[in-house]
Amino acid sequence: MSINRRQFLKIAGASTVLGLGGASVVNSLRRGGLEASQMSPDPASLTAKRWGFVVDMSKLKTEEDYKRCTDACHNIHNVPTFKNDPLHEVKWIWKEPFENTFPGTEHEYMSAEFKEKNFLVFCNHCANPSCVKVCPTKATFKRKDGIVMQDMHRCIGCRFCMAACPFGARSFNYLDPRGKDTDGQPLIKVENKTFPTRTIGVVEKCTACYERLAIGKQPACAEASTGAIVFGDLEDPNSEVRKIISTSYTIRRKPELGTQPSIYYVIGGSEHA
Repeated sequence: MSINRRQFLKIAGASTVLGLGGASVVNSLRRGGLEASQMSPDPASLTAKRWGFVVDMSKLKTEEDYKRCTDACHNIHNVPTFKNDPLHEVKWIWKEPFENTFPGTEHEYMSAEFKEKNFLVFCNHCANPSCVKVCPTKATFKRKDGIVMQDMHRCIGCRFCMAACPFGARSFNYLDPRGKDTDGQPLIKVENKTFPTRTIGVVEKCTACYERLAIGKQPACAEASTGAIVFGDLEDPNSEVRKIISTSYTIRRKPELGTQPSIYYVIGGSEHA
């Protein structure tokens, strides 16, 4: 089979958009063309009009409950671990005390236990994301299903998105995440070969496990949370997230800013526990 440069670039461009690997494209070219199945989404993929999360804080009781969620996310996404180095820390999902999670809502009569409770936080995948508006290269963009993406290959490291995000949901790679710590140990302990590692000088964040949704799997944090994190379609009244939101008192982070977060927190437990 012979093709000219223009045809090759056209096919390669289509494969990039559809998430096809370079090897599969080359093999398809050798066989005489791309198969229809390679140009179509996986029939098992999860789809929605607008994805969202519910975090039920009543089900996060121990340190292990939090760690299970953060480890599940960070391990599969090759998030580097900087020991005792908060300046260079990279995080996709982490915990914050109440006053940092919901600033300005605490009051003098709030119980010390509740006020000091840690909350799981991550990218809010806002309906009106300020980070998208300021990105000069479109490395940050919102998908039709509401997921706010971060293309680490297109990122130029200007950090405008970090300044615009009111939730601190983005991390910058000041050091090479593929390198080693001060003890000579790899920053990525066990690399997941199926997910790309990053380079120095780019921003990264939670992307709602888009790569897992594409093959019919829930986000890693939701899967590992044993019910504390529920993921689903906010536009579907029959989805589990909508059922919880409609029957429980939920709050969102900094709603007064108008970004319309897609993460809802249940404080006192839900009727669907």
